[in-house]
Amino acid sequence: MVLTHTTNHAYAHPLPTVTLAFFLRYCSPQLNPFAAHVLSTDTISTHVDEATGRLHTTRIHLKKSRMPPSIMKLLPTSLTGGGGVDKASYILETSVVDMREGWMSTESRNLNFVGVLSVVERQLYTAATGPANPSPAAGNENTNVATTVVFRSRLGERIRDRLGHHQNQTQHLQLPSHAHQLAPTATDAAQQEPGSGWFARLGARGIQRSIESLASTKTQDQLGKSREGMRMILERLRQSGIIGVLELRKMARERSAEAA
Repeated sequence: MVLTHTTNHAYAHPLPTVTLAFFLRYCSPQLNPFAAHVLSTDTISTHVDEATGRLHTTRIHLKKSRMPPSIMKLLPTSLTGGGGVDKASYILETSVVDMREGWMSTESRNLNFVGVLSVVERQLYTAATGPANPSPAAGNENTNVATTVVFRSRLGERIRDRLGHHQNQTQHLQLPSHAHQLAPTATDAAQQEPGSGWFARLGARGIQRSIESLASTKTQDQLGKSREGMRMILERLRQSGIIGVLELRKMARERSAEAA
């Protein structure tokens, strides 16, 4: 089962400013308090395609896990890695910026816990220009953003496939009538692996839907916070300019280093 969540909104800023805010949105929790869950950000690669003039960037973020503690406690350690419920997850982010055509596309996906839940977020930023307003006045440009988030829980699929495999094996066994009690059931086979018996009783499809629904509900809230964080960075860019924002980031990092 796959769930898809789609939203559309606009920033009252031109595309170049919005793309800059996108790359600065995790630079410091002092500049963006909605990004306090981001522990670190590293750039893996960045280059400009000479043929198209497009900027390609790949980054990796380390974030505090948003998986509900109640779900983390119930999942087997083979999937969560054991330990407490305070987890961190790596997020791979790729982006392409084309200022000539006026758009930026981004994709973010989790690298941890994919056996439990895969979340892929895609965004398309476009300059709000068209035949009716091909050259908007300076300061009046908007940037439209279309966001699509796809959730897929592979945990339920794996359990369902495993149970189906054991059921097929049982059905094809040629056993004498007096030995039918010796044949392993699907549930018995599933219980041979740690934690799978509990999942079998609850139901693979039910687990899958529950995880996807919980993630979808939390993501709707997080998308709102993400937009507010972007707006804060955009406002700081408007008030202080790029140099001012970079100076604020530098001071915030120095204070963090001193506190450590």
